[in-house]
Amino acid sequence: MENEERAAGDTTEKRTDIKALDYNRLQEYISGLGVKAFRGKQLYQWMHEKLAEDFDQMTNLPESFRKKLKDTCTLTVLRPVDIRTSTLDGTQKYLFELEDGNVIESVLMKYRHGNSVCISSQVGCRMGCRFCASTIGGLTRNLLPSEMLEQVYRIQKLSGERVSNLVVMGTGEPLDNYDALLQFIRMLSDEHGLNISQRNITVSTCGIVPNIRRLAEEDLQITLALSLHASNQEKRKKLMPIANKYELGEVLDACRYYFEKTGRRLTFEYSLVGGVNDTNEDAAELKHLINGINCHVNLIPVNPVKERDYVQPDRSVVMAFKNKLEKSGINVTIRREMGRDINGACGQLRRSYILEKE
Repeated sequence: MENEERAAGDTTEKRTDIKALDYNRLQEYISGLGVKAFRGKQLYQWMHEKLAEDFDQMTNLPESFRKKLKDTCTLTVLRPVDIRTSTLDGTQKYLFELEDGNVIESVLMKYRHGNSVCISSQVGCRMGCRFCASTIGGLTRNLLPSEMLEQVYRIQKLSGERVSNLVVMGTGEPLDNYDALLQFIRMLSDEHGLNISQRNITVSTCGIVPNIRRLAEEDLQITLALSLHASNQEKRKKLMPIANKYELGEVLDACRYYFEKTGRRLTFEYSLVGGVNDTNEDAAELKHLINGINCHVNLIPVNPVKERDYVQPDRSVVMAFKNKLEKSGINVTIRREMGRDINGACGQLRRSYILEKE
């Protein structure tokens, strides 16, 4: 019996994660099953345009083909376990359960220019940024390309609204899950799927230098957002453990290289933490640090997290910081707070769900 169970487990492990196959690889896979090529196009449409949740919904595929797919493939579909809607701005936060029982969170934000979805790239995070709820508990595992796509697909299906913009800025460090991230971006922007423009996709990183440089070589037109959060190396090390591995100078050199290779303006994310990195001296130092880089600075008044001691600066402090940068000719915005009443910050909803289950 034990051997039979192990054999059954081995069979399950060998199942193909069919939603993670790009258009060309899916055609090759279908050919290997002895099925006519046009069925591959139909199957791809069902998964990536019509967002089908199981093989039986794919009604124009022959029953024999559907059975073959059930026997040899897994069709990744996320299950919503909690959906919260902000009464302040209509932001929706989704908590999804994965096949292995882990949970991840995603956010739908509605703007005048279109709907933007923020997705997670990992279950948990190992980067350890001091002000972020995502890192509490560390990293459990990387997400598969299909699990990243599914966050967008389920939100579009559940909301009934088209997603036009995408940020990979939820739980996890995207460049710590590099290969899956690339597969996800290419499939999301593929003309055979949702066909979201790469120019409408932003990837955030805390500064993994080798992978910033790799990303610059990938011939993509996405926006790179660096989580900067400090105006000097010493302060950055106190806020972000990744700074112990990569000096701020080499991180910014990698960002310059990204712009040089792609022509895409950089975004610097700067979380303002009351009394920590929000002084006039910080603003002056930041101005000199990024001088000459084609960039946009996004100021983020930090969302208070109960497990952390950091607080949000007063509005007057935020505005003074912004004005000092603008007077130096730097393009600056203050991120609009969204979903404050529904655990809107990265990792908060997932964290509260896990604590309730313990």
